[in-house]
Amino acid sequence: MNPAEKYDVLVLGGGTAGKLAGWMMAKEGRRTAVVDRKYIGGSCVNIACLPTKNVIHSAKVASLVNRHREFGIEAGPISINMAAVYARKRDMVDGVIQVHMNKYRAAGTELIFGDGMFTGPRTLHVALRDGGERTLTADRVFLDLGTHAAMPDTPGLQESKPMTHIEALELQRRPKHLIVLGGGYVGLELGQALRRLGSRVTLITRDSQLAAAEDSDVGAALLQLFHDEGIDVVAGAHVLRVSGHSGSQVSLELQSGNVTRIVEGTDILVAVGRVPNTQGIGLEKAGIEITEKGHIRVNDRLETTAANVWAMGECAGSPYFTHVSEDDFFVIRENLNGGHRSTKDRLVPYTVFIDPELARVGLNESQAREKGVPYRLASGPVEAFWRPWTISERRGFLKTLVDVHSDRILGFTAFGPGAGELMSTVQVAMLAGLPYTVLRDAIFAHPTMTEGLKGLFVGVPQRTEDRAGQRPRA
Repeated sequence: MNPAEKYDVLVLGGGTAGKLAGWMMAKEGRRTAVVDRKYIGGSCVNIACLPTKNVIHSAKVASLVNRHREFGIEAGPISINMAAVYARKRDMVDGVIQVHMNKYRAAGTELIFGDGMFTGPRTLHVALRDGGERTLTADRVFLDLGTHAAMPDTPGLQESKPMTHIEALELQRRPKHLIVLGGGYVGLELGQALRRLGSRVTLITRDSQLAAAEDSDVGAALLQLFHDEGIDVVAGAHVLRVSGHSGSQVSLELQSGNVTRIVEGTDILVAVGRVPNTQGIGLEKAGIEITEKGHIRVNDRLETTAANVWAMGECAGSPYFTHVSEDDFFVIRENLNGGHRSTKDRLVPYTVFIDPELARVGLNESQAREKGVPYRLASGPVEAFWRPWTISERRGFLKTLVDVHSDRILGFTAFGPGAGELMSTVQVAMLAGLPYTVLRDAIFAHPTMTEGLKGLFVGVPQRTEDRAGQRPRA
C-alpha cells in the first residue's frame, strides 16, 4: 500500500453536501480532496433531480401541444423524437457539469475519481478509476455517500433486467408499454412523463393509494389525474413473480387480496425506494457505526461515532432531498465555526414535479392525528381564484392546518399549478413564526397563484375558545 498522503479535509462522495464541503473548506485555505466514483456534482446533477425535471418539462410541452386547439392554435399531427428529448437533457447536464468543474478549479479543491475504502480512522484507500491507487488521510472527514435504487427480491425481477431511474433517463426510444413499480415521487414523475411522451403506462403499488405519505384526498386526486391521462393504476397489489426481459416483453403476476392477475408490458421501471451506500467500504475500520436501516449513525449535529468525522445527506438518514443535503452541510459548517445548529425540528418542504405539482410543508392531517395535534382546517379548489382560469389549469386544491389555540400555521399542502412556488410563501411565514392572519390579510398581486393564499386563509375557522360548543379536529 502506498504511503498515506496528508490532507486537512477529505470528502468521500461529491454530491450536494460533499461538493459544498469540498469547495468551501478549500476556499478557507485547507488542503481538501473530494473522492467520488463517477459523477461530477453528484446524482442530482447527473441522474436524478435536474435531468428528471428536464424530461418532465419536455413532456409538459408535449402535453400542451396536444391541447393546442384548446388555446386557439391550429397545428398538424405531432411526433415525439425521444433521441432529441435525450439530447436536450444531455446538453443541460453537460453544461451543469462544466459549471461544477469551474467551481472545483476556482476553489482549489482536488477531485479524485475512484472507489474509496476505509482502512483505519480517517484513512482512505482509493482504487483510482484510471488505474493505480492512493492512500489518503485527513484531520477532518466528511461523508456524503448517497443511496441507490432498491431492487426487491421478487422472483424473476432482477433477471428481467428492469430499469431504474438511471436507465429511464437514458432512453432514446419510447417504451410501448411501461410498467412502473412504485407509487412514490420517482414513479409518479417518470410514469406521467413517459405517458405524455407516448408510452402506455401501468403503475403498480403495494400501498393502498398513490403518494402513501400524503392524506387520502391527495391520493384520490392523484388517482383521478392519472386516470384522466390514461395511466392504469393498480393499488394494494403485491408482485409475485416476473418473467421475460425488460425492453422487449415482460409478464408480472400480481396478487391483490385473494385475487391474482397477469399484467403484460414491454418495459419495467423499478421505483420502490432507496438503499444507503454504506456497505463494503470499511466504515467499521474507521469506527463509524451504522443503524439498523443502514444509515450512518449521527447525532443532531451530524457527528458520527468517530472523532472528526461527519455524515451528510441521505447516507446519514436525513430526508431524501437535495435541499436537505445542502442544509446538512451548513449545519456542520456553522457548528465548526462556533455555532449551535441542529437537525432537530427542521421545517422540510418538498415538491413532486408531476403536472400539476404536489407540494407540502409541515404537518398533513394524517400526521397531526397520529401525533395527537389538534388543528383547524381550511381547504378549497384552485379554481376558486382566477390565475388557474387564465392558463386553463384548474385542477387541484389547497389546504392548511392551523393550531387550535394559536394562529400558528402547522402545515400546508398544494396540488395545482406552481404548487412548489406557492408553498414557499407559506414556508417563509412558518419559519418567521407569523400567524396565518398575516397571509389572510395580505394584499397579493392579481391575478397570481399566490393570490389564492388569501382566499384559503380567510376560510380558517375561528379559534376554539371563540366557538363555544364546537370541538376541534384531532
